[in-house]
Amino acid sequence: MIPKNLGELLSISAAKHPKRVAIVFGQKKIKYKILQDLTNQVAAGLIHLGIKKQDRVALFLDNCPEFVLSYFAVLKAGGVVVPINYMFKIEEAKFILEDSQAICLITSRPYVDMAEELRLRVDSLKYIISTAETKQGVLNFNSIKREHSEVLSKVSVDPHELAVILYTSGTTGHPKGAMLSHYNLISNAMDSSQAIKTSFKDTFICILPLFHSFAATVCMNLPLFIGAKIVIMKAVKPFKRVIRAVRKNRVSIFVGVPSIYNVLQHIKLPKIFNSPLIKLFNPIKVCISGAAALPAQTFKGFQKKFRIPLLEGYGLTEASPVVTINPLKGIRKAGSIGIRLSDNIELKIVDNKDRVLEVGKIGELLVKGPNVMQGYYRQEEPTQETLKNGWLYTGDMAKVDKSGYYYIVGRKKEMVNVRGLNVYPREIEEVLYQNPKVKEAAVIGIPDAHKGEVPKGFVVLTEGEEASEHEIIQYLRERLAAYKVPKYIEFRTSLPKNTTGKILKRILQEEEKNREQR
Repeated sequence: MIPKNLGELLSISAAKHPKRVAIVFGQKKIKYKILQDLTNQVAAGLIHLGIKKQDRVALFLDNCPEFVLSYFAVLKAGGVVVPINYMFKIEEAKFILEDSQAICLITSRPYVDMAEELRLRVDSLKYIISTAETKQGVLNFNSIKREHSEVLSKVSVDPHELAVILYTSGTTGHPKGAMLSHYNLISNAMDSSQAIKTSFKDTFICILPLFHSFAATVCMNLPLFIGAKIVIMKAVKPFKRVIRAVRKNRVSIFVGVPSIYNVLQHIKLPKIFNSPLIKLFNPIKVCISGAAALPAQTFKGFQKKFRIPLLEGYGLTEASPVVTINPLKGIRKAGSIGIRLSDNIELKIVDNKDRVLEVGKIGELLVKGPNVMQGYYRQEEPTQETLKNGWLYTGDMAKVDKSGYYYIVGRKKEMVNVRGLNVYPREIEEVLYQNPKVKEAAVIGIPDAHKGEVPKGFVVLTEGEEASEHEIIQYLRERLAAYKVPKYIEFRTSLPKNTTGKILKRILQEEEKNREQR
């Protein structure tokens, strides 16, 4: 049965698997029937409070069961969820609250003081709800619950109604709110489930932040759609706690980002990992990588060491977010983002005049399908630039091979023009990662008086290793055309990253710009 909306998605699973555990959080376990009842009670409480159809309710929560409860309660009440990065400072959170015109903010004890200040500064914000007992003027999450049967029966939610506004990371200027419908998110969860061959017997581990589109779809909506179990972790560190949770809960689906797999491929394994008994200690049947590019060397090193399929996927917030994935059954190609997620999704690669390019040619990747957003909230011009004739212009430069496997070579705006020749940073980064001395790498374009632009590389060395700028450049010269080799290599102890481990090149570019101005 295909659910009409996300609230119904949870209701169907609760009816099918009432006694199955839906959420594990430390020692706490919540079964599907209880999760269904709690979300209904909170939804009724929100309606009693004054939340109306399509009102925006912001979630400022770290990973916890209350995030899932709040998310589905808001949707069942007919509202729109606005997840906010809980690491944001007050001005960053203020922008999203004002832009989305949120009238309610659900948060937890550590952020209550900030929430109260935000209420004073954001005109639309009326209510603050805290998941823990707090001060006067702040509502308690548990105390707002109400009996629900009659109230919720009056709420009708159409599949194409707005469900979630997810704000993009804002690589240029302020972040934009991608409007995703119930239909967008359900279709993507269903397609993802079929692609990775999941069942209600699976257990997913959620170590990525739930406010992020990747975790929300693959670690929450997908498992709840099939009636599977979700082990929610507050944070990825300390990683020993994650390993204990994997073993204790028999986690079968591990969802991570490239930086995690990069660290794992370098750790020393006990002798038991070379034994046939490995499956007794390691129940994971498949690993999924997303949210950033997975270096080919990391893909090869991880699979060789752990002998577990590692599926690299590709997506973007505007596409709910999953677009492609390497197949579980079939060939998985290093450096490729795989094949399209399902037959429901169409892809094409075009030049700057929208002409479809032949196999192997590099152009902009376009996406069409039920997962593509409705547009950017209150942003007509950016919406028209990004959505044209039903196609989503991703801004990612890509190519496709004869077998239908796609490869991202870089962002359109990141392309470096060296004397009229196009250089894609991803290609240089892939070669850098092949060097065993290199732990992390990023390449950007910087101005040059003679060539217009030249690549510059930023490198974090593997612990205990030493290398010179000349050595790294020489290594690249042996493997790349001369015009692609960076003019400079800068060594760093770390690179700026977002919450999912994606290297933030815009910060490196800003630093270079400031350095040039000085």
